[in-house]
Amino acid sequence: MPDLMKGKRGLVMGVANDRSIAWGIAKALADEGAELAFSHQGESFGKRVLPLAESVGSSFLLDVDVTDDASLEAAFGRLEREWGSLDFLVHAIAFSDKAELSGRFINTSRENFRNSLTISCYSLIDVARRARPLMSNGGTILTLTYQGSNRVIPYYNVMGVAKAALESTVRYLASDLGPDGIRVNAISPGPMKTLAGAAIGGGRKTFRHTEANAPLRANATLECIGGTAVYLASDHGACTTGEVIAVDGGYHVLGMPRSENL
Repeated sequence: MPDLMKGKRGLVMGVANDRSIAWGIAKALADEGAELAFSHQGESFGKRVLPLAESVGSSFLLDVDVTDDASLEAAFGRLEREWGSLDFLVHAIAFSDKAELSGRFINTSRENFRNSLTISCYSLIDVARRARPLMSNGGTILTLTYQGSNRVIPYYNVMGVAKAALESTVRYLASDLGPDGIRVNAISPGPMKTLAGAAIGGGRKTFRHTEANAPLRANATLECIGGTAVYLASDHGACTTGEVIAVDGGYHVLGMPRSENL
């Protein structure tokens, strides 16, 4: 059904390049008629995001640092001035020092733990609080997680803890914002060949292992993740909130690899 998002406006946070999960979501939403704004951090990422934004008819870019209150206030102030309202927000922001995604979890530093939880989890609370007044007619907030939140994944380390906190945050925000008609959900793709995924030690092996063992014998695609986001952000997702939806070829249901891969 075309135009599922026609007449809806939303902010997409976290596009780094055309292989980003956030970009797959943005393109799917735009293909269904949504009007988009994009955030980026710094001039370098802005130069990467601009041509992608223009390809879906958007020139609305916001330079945002989610660790800086003034930056966030300026961004959401501009959204209020230029749009007045918001129908959806896509939060695809996460961070950890790459050096701590290849060693032992026990060696996680205090500074990186603090930064990882602040950027990967608290930022969702922060942007949700700022988006709420713009969603006076209800809306949708989406974020991205990974099964390293509840199962041990080699080298995922502190990001597993951050994603566990993020998923709990989704549930609490869903409860808090439900009376305002705002739905909050997370999408949990399997391993992806993205800039973020490349930072994790052994990422290629994890990708191949998942593909070989998932019930569908395939990893997620940007198109499938984007389609899930469209469902959640559209009126078809009107009764879905507080959920973590796996888009991983079914890998999350397994207890062990397939017998031939043991």
